[in-house]
Amino acid sequence: QVQLVESGGGAVQPGGSLRLSCTASGTIFSINTMRWYHQAPGKQRELVASITRALTRNYADSVKGRFTISRDNAKNTLYLQMNSLKPEDTAVYYCNADISTAWGRGVEGYWGQGTQVTVSS
Repeated sequence: QVQLVESGGGAVQPGGSLRLSCTASGTIFSINTMRWYHQAPGKQRELVASITRALTRNYADSVKGRFTISRDNAKNTLYLQMNSLKPEDTAVYYCNADISTAWGRGVEGYWGQGTQVTVSS
């Protein structure tokens, strides 16, 4: 069993900052690429940022220069530092990870339960 648990969401004013965390636990052999998605009301889930095990990062154009994705492989934890937040960043944020649960076994995608981020004055 593998679980991803997010934390760090909340309400903040425009221009503010939040730091999201996502910790993987359970039977884990290795974690490859980890990602943050967000889903605003009435919209599809969108990729915000990704980071490989080798720390190669990619960002959606809408968050470049404002958000930073990072990970601590020793702690099986993913982070998203969000600065200069805008009302359009309001969404539920989900972490996603490609995880192998045993040597020689392929990876499967796992999702967290989501954490709400609300940016409003």
